[in-house]
Parts: sequence; structure tokens; C-alpha cells
Amino acid sequence: MLSNAFLIAIKEIKRNLLRSFLTILGIVIGVASVIAMVMIGDGTTANVQQSISKLGTNMLTLRVGQERRGPPREDNSAKPFTQDDINAIKNELQNIKAVAAENSSRMNIVYGNKSSSASVIGTNNDYFIIKDWETTEGRIFDENELNNGKSSCIVGTSVVKQLFADENPVGMNIRLKNLSCNIIGVLKSKGAAAFGNDQDEIIIVPLKMFQQKIKGDKDVSSILISITDGDLINNAKTEITSLMQERRGLKVDEPDNFHIRDMQETLSAMTSTTKMLTYLLGSIAGISLLVGGIGIMNIMLVSVTERTREIGTRLAIGAMENEVLLQFLVEAIVLSTLGGIIGIILGLGIGSLSVNMMDLPFILNKQIILISFIFSTLIGVFFGYFPARKAARLNPIDALRYE
Repeated sequence: MLSNAFLIAIKEIKRNLLRSFLTILGIVIGVASVIAMVMIGDGTTANVQQSISKLGTNMLTLRVGQERRGPPREDNSAKPFTQDDINAIKNELQNIKAVAAENSSRMNIVYGNKSSSASVIGTNNDYFIIKDWETTEGRIFDENELNNGKSSCIVGTSVVKQLFADENPVGMNIRLKNLSCNIIGVLKSKGAAAFGNDQDEIIIVPLKMFQQKIKGDKDVSSILISITDGDLINNAKTEITSLMQERRGLKVDEPDNFHIRDMQETLSAMTSTTKMLTYLLGSIAGISLLVGGIGIMNIMLVSVTERTREIGTRLAIGAMENEVLLQFLVEAIVLSTLGGIIGIILGLGIGSLSVNMMDLPFILNKQIILISFIFSTLIGVFFGYFPARKAARLNPIDALRYE
């Protein structure tokens, strides 16, 4: 009985092919929209995670002043850090992989008749461990350069492209304002960070050089700390806070004049935000499925009206009400299922094209595909039941008299 109902349903769909296509169009658009939106959202989430991980692994940032919302900025009202603070964190605490100062300033760079601007970072060699950064040309700083503050620098690939084009910059001298700086290495490219900043537009110099020749003091504005294991980050934060409170002479009831930023917290916050937006957009797109379901119910009611005499004939020669109900219900389910299949194929195509155009990772969410398919089928059952019941309850005599 079920196979016969399925064959009749296919025959009816073929007989009114254009109408059937327009009927399932809402289902197709709904399923395709949900899948495409979720693919783009998942790709965006993965891209944010990758971008934030480029900033450093298991990393804590210790900054001067109380924590404020918005981009990091110096708090001149609080006591700055010193090299002794860096040494204390490295030597007195456990589970510390690397500790580096980070003094930064945006500066103009000149080479010959070319000029550009970049972030100049004053730090030590632990910075490369924390940021997971390697050199593709040259080397990192030696002890003499770090201890004496020699005018040596390591440049990012964006600086190389802007000033040197295809020329190897190692051994060349560039000017940072009025300072001449010898390039000893080129960093491996990292691309854009989570907020669109070009991480390769950077010049790294020894901390002492930055303090003596650029900033003119011995202050350290922020300290980067890498923890050996991500599970130990909370313990490390507690230990660092206690150590800094002791070193800065803070009383028990006195608020901290420093704060610690955790990259894991930033990652979790941004990931949860992008996921929420993904499912919000997917839910909005899912409204099209309901619109498609209403379209199916509308067309099935029209079909019942058109086939009233046929239904009356079947009932008159002995067909059961359940058989007629099953017939129209199967037609609705076949239409919605067909729309779901076409929508999945279309959604995967649009999603793949979109993530490629946006340069996002391709992530196939099988769960959403399955849910979309099941939901489209259930819509056929739900919206097809009322027209099917109406057909099954027709009076055979009235149906045969219908003109």
C-alpha cells in the first residue's frame, strides 16, 4: 500500500512539474539558507580561533593599571614594571615557560627613498617562544645585543615587502626616526590577527635599545608570560597576582594597580559570540522552512479540490479513508523531502563558494545537515496532514457530484 502511494505521488508530481517545483521552493531556500549560514558561521568561528592562537599559546599579559574595557593602553598613574619583575616571575614561580617584556611604539621607518610605518617592539628572545615565531632569514638576538642594547632589529615580512621588495634585507640598515638600525633577521609571516591587524608589520629590537634610545627610561609597560600547560593558567594567574602584590607593596584592602589578561578568556568570549550569531542567523533562515510548509499545505488543498471526483470514485469502489489519507500525506512528504535534498545540495554549494570567497576554513557540520533534512520531512508530515484528512473525510456521493 505504501509503495503504491509513493508511485502515485511521483506520478502526480511529474504531471504538475512546474507547480511542484514552485511548491518546494520555500523548503529549498530554507534548507539551503540554514546550511550556508551555519557553514559561514562555523568557518568564521574557526578563523577567529586560529587568529587568536597566532597571538600566543597559553599566554598571559601583565599590564600596568586596573583593567579597562577596549583596546590595551598604558596607565601612567600606576607604577611601571621593571626588569626585576620579569626576573622574579621567571625565577620564583613554577610552570613558567617564558617571560618577555613588551614595550611598543608606532614609528616611521626609512630605507633609502622609501618609507613606511610599523610597530616597534622592545623585548628579549623569550618573545619568540611566547609568540611561537621563527625567523626565515638571519637570526635572533645574541647576548651582547640584549645586554648592551645594540641597534639591531628583526623585521616582519610586510616591512620587507614595503621597503626592500625582492631584496634580502639582512645586513641592511634602516632608520627608526633618527636611529640607524641593522637588520639581523626576518620573521616568518603570520598574516592578519583576529582584529584585522597585520602582524607582519613589525620590527623587534632589544629591550635595552628601546628603553635607552627610543623611550628614554627603564620602564616596562607590559609583560608577556607563557605557561607550560593550558590547564595551569588559573593557578599561574593566582601566583603572579600574589607575587606582584608583594613586589608592589600593596596592602590587603588596596586595589591592584595592575591586571592580567588571559588569551583563553578572549578566545572563549569571541568564540561564544560568533557561535551565537551563527545560530541566530540559522534560526532566521529556518523561518523560510515554515513558509515552505505553508506553501505545501496550500498546494495540497488545491490538489484535493482538483481531484475531488477522483477521491469520490476511489471511496465509492471500496477505498478506505486511511488509504486516501496516506496517499495525500505521502505526496506532501515526498515534496518536502525532495525540497530538503535539493536544499542540502544547494546549501553546500553556496556555503563552499562563500567560505572560499571569504578565505575561511571549510567546516562541514553534519549535524545541521541531518537536522535540516529531518525538519523538512516533518514539515511535510505536519502541513500535509490537514489536506490529507480533508480528502479522506469527503463524502463519496458529494464528491462524485462535484463539478
